[in-house]
Amino acid sequence: MALRHLRLVAVNIDGVLLNDTFSPVIHRFVVSRGGVYTAQLERAVFSQSQLAAAAAIGGEGTPEEVLEEYFREREEYLEDHPVRVLDGADRLLERLRGLGVSLICYGGLERSHFDRHLAEYAACFDEPQYVCTNRFRPGIQEIARDVFGLRCDQVLFIDDVARVAEAARSLGAAFIGHPSSYEHSFQEQLMREAGVRHLVRSLDEVDEPLLRTLDSEAADGLLWHDPSLAAHV
Repeated sequence: MALRHLRLVAVNIDGVLLNDTFSPVIHRFVVSRGGVYTAQLERAVFSQSQLAAAAAIGGEGTPEEVLEEYFREREEYLEDHPVRVLDGADRLLERLRGLGVSLICYGGLERSHFDRHLAEYAACFDEPQYVCTNRFRPGIQEIARDVFGLRCDQVLFIDDVARVAEAARSLGAAFIGHPSSYEHSFQEQLMREAGVRHLVRSLDEVDEPLLRTLDSEAADGLLWHDPSLAAHV
């Protein structure tokens, strides 16, 4: 049975469908240069444009130079820790396709990243299949309104970054958090501080009952409120 309110599910690529290959490199990049890795720094870097993230990291050189050095170190990291599709990604996409909603993938890297690592799943997604959000991060309103012509409350975002959750909350979009399990990550803490109510440790936890719960909450305007307190809000 199709969902009654949500019309689109937008799934982040890195950290949700693919393993998190950014947190470890950013942490090492900062610490190896004498920096202190904090929740504030992480928040200033994640789901920002690439140049804004490079400026937040700081260090010697221009943001462009920092960015070039970061991606060089990331390529070295990937030699021993390659990008891979996360366990349960295929099952998640199958569940989402069965709910009668449109499905899109998005992220901060160019389309070639999607084509390289998710080509076998491309048919699961509706056109344009992938949206690069580097120019308008985090991209909640742009994906909902500009790409699909929907209201934000008609869209569910599944992401690993708290800043996306904050934007979803401000715009009234549905959100499921899948924070990184990396030991130095602050994303789960930041998501809880942002009021995220639906946090999952694995993609299999994004099951049909949870999706239908979010659909009902979206329809009733309770996405970012505790239903038990709704009468007092």
